[in-house]
Amino acid sequence: MKRFWLLFSQAVTVLLAAYFVVATLQPTWLHKGASRSGAGINLIEAPPAPRTEPPAGSLSGAARKASPAVVSINTSKAARKSRSNDPWFEFFFGDQANNQAQVGLGSGVIVSPDGFILTNNHVVEGADEIEVTLTDSRHAKAKVIGTDPDTDLAILKIDLDKLPVIVLGDSDQLAVGDRVLAIGNPFGVGQTVTSGIVSALGRSQLGINTFENFIQTDAAINPGNSGGALVDVNGNLMGINTAIYSRSGGSMGIGFAIPVSVARQVLDGIVKDGQVTRGWIGAEPNELSPELAETFGVKSSEGVIITGVLQDGPAAQAGLRPGDIIVKVGDKPINNVSELLTSVAALKPGVESKFLLRRGDQEVDISIVPGVRPAAPKRVQR
Repeated sequence: MKRFWLLFSQAVTVLLAAYFVVATLQPTWLHKGASRSGAGINLIEAPPAPRTEPPAGSLSGAARKASPAVVSINTSKAARKSRSNDPWFEFFFGDQANNQAQVGLGSGVIVSPDGFILTNNHVVEGADEIEVTLTDSRHAKAKVIGTDPDTDLAILKIDLDKLPVIVLGDSDQLAVGDRVLAIGNPFGVGQTVTSGIVSALGRSQLGINTFENFIQTDAAINPGNSGGALVDVNGNLMGINTAIYSRSGGSMGIGFAIPVSVARQVLDGIVKDGQVTRGWIGAEPNELSPELAETFGVKSSEGVIITGVLQDGPAAQAGLRPGDIIVKVGDKPINNVSELLTSVAALKPGVESKFLLRRGDQEVDISIVPGVRPAAPKRVQR
């Protein structure tokens, strides 16, 4: 027994001595994953391990699901011809030929295996050629199916097979504070994913579009992101990124996206009828300011005041008068001009709709049969 313990103690002594020698001369040998760099620097590296699921809080799943359906859009506009070949003209006025083609950059979202793409109208407006680039490096010429300047949306179509398609979500279920991702091609650097939260809902009166009901987010949106996707944590499309508030031209944490509920209506209208059909009553609304209230002799502080009515228009035929205050359209309360425009636009032309008015000290119910909203005049390209 004594001999056994003697051998054991000698073995332990030798092992401890070896440990201290290694710890002193080659300490990295004792660390798992230790290695030397090309410059001979001792480094410790994590052991290679297959990634089975993302870490807690990671949004990689949402990005991986949505990113393939977000495309880069490159547009070009042919050079304009010179105004004159007269050398004296050029001497006095300079070279006004503008003989260089104009190019543009934006993003888009594939929403159908048939090749339909949602993007912003301002991305493709006036373009002579539109090229779409997918994340798998495939390229295709795109055709403009239709545009809707009132919401700044456009529908493109490409002819490619096996297209990745994004899943449409329900933007009406978004809440302030929900996490979202913005996906696009900012500044042409390549597809980029940024994250943030929903900062506000129903943003309007920004002077960007005729019909405004924006999702506001602090996810970074920069030039080139226009037309890209705003998605939720499940990778479902919640909006089309369209604008930013910026003093420098870059992101300042205030970006705006068109809700997918609006984009879907535009998509259906353009593909089915070639245009978006909206209701129209032929009345001029204004915010109910104290000055207008005094001018028209009204005491109400809620609703939208009508300052003009088109002769023989739907509103005039129903008895709407200047000075009337629209309080409700159907069952929806009206608090500002943007809400009124949106509510009227959603009415089906030719179908009678109820309006609740305040006229003097009385509430009046009238029925208006809306017509079709006239198309917005096309912008003159200069």
